[in-house]
Amino acid sequence: MSGSSLLAFYGGSLVVASLLGSWLPRQMVMTHTRTQMVLSMVSGLMLGVAILHLIPHSFAAAPDEIDSVMAWTLTGLIFMLLMLRLFHFHQHDFGEAADDCTLASVDAHHHAHAHDHAHPPERMLGALGLLFGLCVHTVIDGIALGAVLLTDQVLPMAGIGVFMAILLHKPLDALSIETVMARGGWSSSARWWAAVSFALLCPGAALGFYLGVAPMLPGIFLPAVLAFAAGAFICIALGDLLPEVQFHSHDRLRLTALFLVGVGVAIAIGWLEGAH
Repeated sequence: MSGSSLLAFYGGSLVVASLLGSWLPRQMVMTHTRTQMVLSMVSGLMLGVAILHLIPHSFAAAPDEIDSVMAWTLTGLIFMLLMLRLFHFHQHDFGEAADDCTLASVDAHHHAHAHDHAHPPERMLGALGLLFGLCVHTVIDGIALGAVLLTDQVLPMAGIGVFMAILLHKPLDALSIETVMARGGWSSSARWWAAVSFALLCPGAALGFYLGVAPMLPGIFLPAVLAFAAGAFICIALGDLLPEVQFHSHDRLRLTALFLVGVGVAIAIGWLEGAH
């Protein structure tokens, strides 16, 4: 497949996955344990993709710029860490202890008590902060996807590692937006507008980067984008997703196994993408 065909396929899949994450809270219960299992696997996948795919892609595009590549990786990590501290925009804990908790209890474990006693205006502002943080995050994801497709246009499955990491994570982000906005008193139509806008943002960023930046790329720019995205992925995996899983000491063996499964998937994807 050509790079543009892959981008169309990846973009369409991401839109569907994101909208599914917004639709599910209105239809069904997502249990606490299942959520933690998904987070474990996604964190392993994101970590593996960052270290085994994005950083090698970046270095392959600029083999004489290893110092710059790692500096941009560190920059991406620090940037995403600051975003997490400012907005704490991954609200992935859907219950306090048991599997019968509904998606209405989406607030993170260490914020649950405060959120339950927050006034509606504060909850609405909190939802806006969540939406803004996740929009910045998804733009970075989209740029990473567009960038990796630019570096691997000749490969039949170019960018599949980055795509899978985003695909598995995107429904959780959309689900977080839906549930936090619902708790903040936003109307159903406003939540759907937010869901559709968020779903289109990542493919739009990937398309804009892929089509708009390609003809005018300076030598170090593309490797810098890939390295920056790698740092962001590492921060999300180690600084956001894994601590949420670690907080729940039950099912430790199963959650650790799923984390290793995620890393294994990232390794297996290397067989599809080929050597860097």
